[in-house]
Amino acid sequence: ELTIEQGLKRLTSTTLDGIAIEPLYVRSADGAELGFPGSMPFTRGATVRTGEAIAWGVRQLHEDPDVAVTRQAILDDLERGGTSVWLRIDPDAIPADQLATALADVMLDLAAARVFSRTDQDAAASALLAALKGAGGDPASVKGNLGIDPLAFAALNGTEPDLDALKRWVDEVAGLPGVTALTVETLPYHKAGASDAQELAFAIATGIEYLRTLEAAGVAPTDAASQIEFRVAATADQFATIAKLRALRRLWARVTEECGVPEANRGARIHAVTSPRMMSKVDPHVNMLRCTIATFAAASGGADAITALPFDHAAGLPTAFSRRIARNIQTITAEESHVGRVQDPAGGSWFVESLTDELAKAAWASVGEIEAAGGMAAALASGDVAGRIDTVNAARAKKLATRA
Repeated sequence: ELTIEQGLKRLTSTTLDGIAIEPLYVRSADGAELGFPGSMPFTRGATVRTGEAIAWGVRQLHEDPDVAVTRQAILDDLERGGTSVWLRIDPDAIPADQLATALADVMLDLAAARVFSRTDQDAAASALLAALKGAGGDPASVKGNLGIDPLAFAALNGTEPDLDALKRWVDEVAGLPGVTALTVETLPYHKAGASDAQELAFAIATGIEYLRTLEAAGVAPTDAASQIEFRVAATADQFATIAKLRALRRLWARVTEECGVPEANRGARIHAVTSPRMMSKVDPHVNMLRCTIATFAAASGGADAITALPFDHAAGLPTAFSRRIARNIQTITAEESHVGRVQDPAGGSWFVESLTDELAKAAWASVGEIEAAGGMAAALASGDVAGRIDTVNAARAKKLATRA
């Protein structure tokens, strides 16, 4: 005969981060205050939502090398619910020298443009900066992000990170208050198999490395923090995604507090992207469901912008239909489900609060280990980051093999 304890143990699962997911949660005994949106520890949101339906940026990805197709696709998105654009600048995507053409129909003071590159971040940043400065009108009103992220680039390409680029590009956007230079992107780690706590740890450790590098170059921590945007994965595990975004803001607020950044500037700006890792190539239409759950979770977790990848993303470039569905997932979530009208809808849930706390603690412990070993750049160079991900991949493979 099973005891209650044995029964509960059978119903308890453990994540790859070692966090127990229990069948039942009760109010925390410590009675910790949840805090409020827009204030420390920023768990509940970096800003206070105003009740508008569109509470986050609808930011669709464009990477079609046919610039005429991309130009029309951007226009379609912005006319039908999109609020900003995200472009990949590579030889197999949008050529850097044709970015201005691709953005020719975009009012860059209304719709922000962000770029990233897997092959040449400087070329991508230069192309966007030229497009922004050549847009006409008041330079102070244009909006965008140059996508400079030396550590993610080094992780992706196995190269030495060019940390000197941080100060150079921060200086380049001086005088353009709506333009930021830096991104802390965790998608390369996520696609390699990193767990949620690892993704958080790598994001925070990278942010610390950038703050430290910029301060050494004469940029004050407050100014440096204002240049950073985080880009993380949202998955079909809705509770893990909600907790991950909440934990990221909490952790970044702690880091910036220690750096002397004023409270008003401690809220992390987060761009959530539906996970490429979860996309099925063989039965792609199921990806609509996965992206719907991930979008809902990212919105509930307080993302500032969301990219819903087309359901056929794993098969190559999207069709007009798959782009429309991706865009409408966000539009329906906002305008029909009203997720954005509620501030931190999962806040106060005993499970979500516990998971947020456990993820934050697990990530913080890893950040401490990375810092003790010399920081994120050193951890990448030594193979420590790859080793951590390999360990998780091995554990995941074992669970998949046994259907656990």
